[in-house]
This record gives sequence, structure tokens and C-alpha cells, in this order.
Amino acid sequence: MNIQKGKTEFLMGLDSVEQLKTWLNEHPFINGIAFIGRSNVGKSSLINSLFGKATARVSKTPGRTRQVNIFSFTVEDRETKLVESFYLFDVPGYGHAEVSKAMAQNWQNLLDTFFQLCSEKILLLNIQDARHPLQDSDVVFHEYIKGFDLETYLLFNKMDKLKTQSEKAKLQALKPAIYKEFKWVKQIHFTSAEKGDGLPAVEQAIITFVKRHSDLRGFS
Repeated sequence: MNIQKGKTEFLMGLDSVEQLKTWLNEHPFINGIAFIGRSNVGKSSLINSLFGKATARVSKTPGRTRQVNIFSFTVEDRETKLVESFYLFDVPGYGHAEVSKAMAQNWQNLLDTFFQLCSEKILLLNIQDARHPLQDSDVVFHEYIKGFDLETYLLFNKMDKLKTQSEKAKLQALKPAIYKEFKWVKQIHFTSAEKGDGLPAVEQAIITFVKRHSDLRGFS
């Protein structure tokens, strides 16, 4: 099975809590994935590498996802050619860029609404910078997310920026402590959106998750 790259469709962007609340209440059994991370971790580039170029808008100014962007993506069975659709959410990050207090508060309200109302059949992909793992804002986010009972995978992106084997080994060595402290993190991946490293494993992890939940109820 594979994700059909280039066939991901933008459905809508919701920037008000009431809009998001209405949509989520109307779609109680959504099955899919959500990407979130700090500013400048390469979230949009990673989404584009996995789902096709120009899926997510890559801004020159980090931390500019101002709304919950909703897409549909498709998974194809290579043997049967059957295609199934799922949801992709690109949500505002934490540790956001320099914005007004009102906008930062709106982003927080959007996050609260999303995590409170989204289906438990949503896989959360937390993107962190491999060069700067587990920043204070990352730890705060994980303390926040642990109460929502969402399966979470941690993706350390920009692995190509680590120049020495000792840097890579040091990052790898964090895995046991992460699994022990953040029990909701079920998988850890090391990726490079720029080089494509680690992306096939992430793609298969996404497919395994959404297909596992598609028997319960599908795209609604």
C-alpha cells in the first residue's frame, strides 16, 4: 500500500473556534492524522515530502499556520488498486512566531477545541528539530497532550543537519527515556524532509494506523 502523492486535496481552512467546533461535531468518526510542532521544524516540508509537492504552504516566515487546514488523502492498495480516503490536519504550532497576543490566544483556543473534539482515530505526528530535541515548549506540549488519549508518533526532522555520528548517536540514545516519560508516544522516527531519509517508514506507519482504524468507521 502507498499514499497517492499529488492527489491530496485541500478541503478547507478553519480559523475560528466555532467553525472548527461545528465541523468536528458533524464529523465524529474521522480517521486520519494530524501534524503539529514548534515553529521552524520543517512541518510543511515534511507534509509535502509525504503527500506531494505543494500540499502544505511552505512559508519563509516560520510558524505561520494560522488555522486548522484540513485535507483528504488517499491510500492505494497496489494489488487490488482499491483506494481509500482519510483526513490530514495541519494544525497551528506551539512556541509560535512573533504574533499578537490575540492571535496566539486564538491559536491556543483552536488547539483546545481540536484535541477536545477530534476522534480518537486521529494519529498525532509531533515534529521536532533533530538538532534541538525536547525543547521546553515540546515538553510543555506533551504534558498538555497526554490527557487526550491520542496515539502519538514523534518525528525528529532535519536529521541531515546533524553532521557527526556522535550527534546522531546522542539523539538515538534519547529513545528509552522518551518512551518511559511520554508513554503516549508509540513510535519514534528520524527523518529528513529535504533528503527523504526515514520517510518510507513514516509513510508505512501512517498507512498501518489509518487502515487499522478504517474497519471501525471510515471517511465521514
